[in-house]
Formats: sequence, C-alpha cells, structure tokens
Amino acid sequence: MKKPITLTRGTLAVVVTGLAAAVGAAGPAAAAGTVPVPVPLGGVSRALGMEVPKVRAEVPLVKPGAPEGPRYVTGRLLPDRTLPQLPVSGGLPGLDGRAPLPRLMGDDFDHLDVNAPAGDVRALAPGLALDAPLTAPDADRFGLPSTKLPQAGVLAPVLRTVAGGNLATGPGR
Repeated sequence: MKKPITLTRGTLAVVVTGLAAAVGAAGPAAAAGTVPVPVPLGGVSRALGMEVPKVRAEVPLVKPGAPEGPRYVTGRLLPDRTLPQLPVSGGLPGLDGRAPLPRLMGDDFDHLDVNAPAGDVRALAPGLALDAPLTAPDADRFGLPSTKLPQAGVLAPVLRTVAGGNLATGPGR
C-alpha cells in the first residue's frame, strides 16, 4: 500500500510564495508589452578601471489579433475582403543609455544620455479583395449569372505608432 503524499504548511508556503513571485515578475512585462533586457557592463568597468556606457533595452512582445470575418455584399459572389487583414500589435524597442564623453567642451559636458521609451505599434497586414467574373443569378436570364470584368484590389497595410526619445548631455555620474 502506498503512503499518501503530505505537504507541510512550510512546503505549501514556499510553493505559493514562489508562484506569486513568478507571476509578479512576469505581470508588469506582460502588461507593458515589452521585456526588459539589461546589458551587464559592470564587470568591464571594474576590470578596465574606467567608466563604461550603461545600457538598458526593452524588447517588444508581438501579439497577433483576430481578423475580421468576411462581409457579404449584395450582388457579389465572393465576400468583401476575401483575404482579410491580420491585426498585429506590439511595440517599438526601448533604449536607455548613458555614455561617458571625453571633456572636449569643458567639465559641464562629460556624459551623453539617450532615452527612447518603448512605444506601442498597431499594424494591419495587407489584405486582398476579389470578385468573380460572374454576377449573382439573374431572374431575367432564367437564374443564370451574367459575365462581368473580374475585380481585384489590394488592401494597403496600416502602421500606427508614436515614437519619442530624448538626447541630452550634461555633467555628473
């Protein structure tokens, strides 16, 4: 006979705490749509005995959306937007950096700061609208369709974003 697995309160508390920490760490990154990427250059600074640039980046998460369903139009055999546009949302990568400058212009200009926050990007992939070279069945022609010129159109891609950034020089660490 097998013994049942028993969990003590301490073990259960450790498991719950670990899960809460994992969810808490992933929560802000998932909500923001970016994943922070630190660039560790501290060891290089200590090894060389000099100040090196400090860089942090943010990589966007791409989230595909659901395309709109077909829209049927009276008088057409094929639906409008035969190949629908696929919505995609994500972000522009972010960058936060600070680099030392040689004091070429005096003591007041010894650092260069670059700050480009991650921004939202919304896009629609190209789509296709087609219509067959036949009309809908016509009662005057005993239910037979008439011929017409085929129609084809490309739905242009759409990209919406607002990018921003800041570039500054100044003194201090």
